[in-house]
Amino acid sequence: MDRPTYDEYVRRFNAEDDTAFDDYLDPDMRMVNGTLEFQGVQCMKDHYAKIWGKFRETLNVERFVSDGETVAVRMHTHFEALADHPDSLFGPVRKGESLDYRGIIMYELRDGRFATIQVSYNSFSATDLDGRTTELGVPH
Repeated sequence: MDRPTYDEYVRRFNAEDDTAFDDYLDPDMRMVNGTLEFQGVQCMKDHYAKIWGKFRETLNVERFVSDGETVAVRMHTHFEALADHPDSLFGPVRKGESLDYRGIIMYELRDGRFATIQVSYNSFSATDLDGRTTELGVPH
C-alpha cells in the first residue's frame, strides 16, 4: 500500500465513513488494540459506532512506512467529546474534554487490505476543561 492510498483511508476514517472498512479491511481482519481484540469488519464497525457521534476523532499521521506487505505509522489521534458521556468507552467525559493517543500502528496486508492491525501505545492522555492533562495508560 502506498501513502496516497493510506491517506485516502485516513480521510474517509476522519469523515466517519464506515464504508472505508469495507474497502480497506480484509473481511476476516483481526485488531489488537491494547487488551481489546476483535475480528471481522462488522466488529470494527461496531467498535467505532461506540466512538463516532460521541467524539470527534481525528487521525494525524506523523510517519508512514510500507514495504508492500506491511504498513507502519506513527500516529497521533485526537478525540474531542461532543457531549457529556458518563459511560463512554474511555470512561466519563464532559463536552469539550479531549483524549490523545500517540503510538505506532502496524498493519499486515492481505491482497492489499488490512489483515491484522496492531495498536501500540506510547501515551494516552486526557485533558479536562481546565486544561489539565493526565496520562491514562492503555485505555482498553
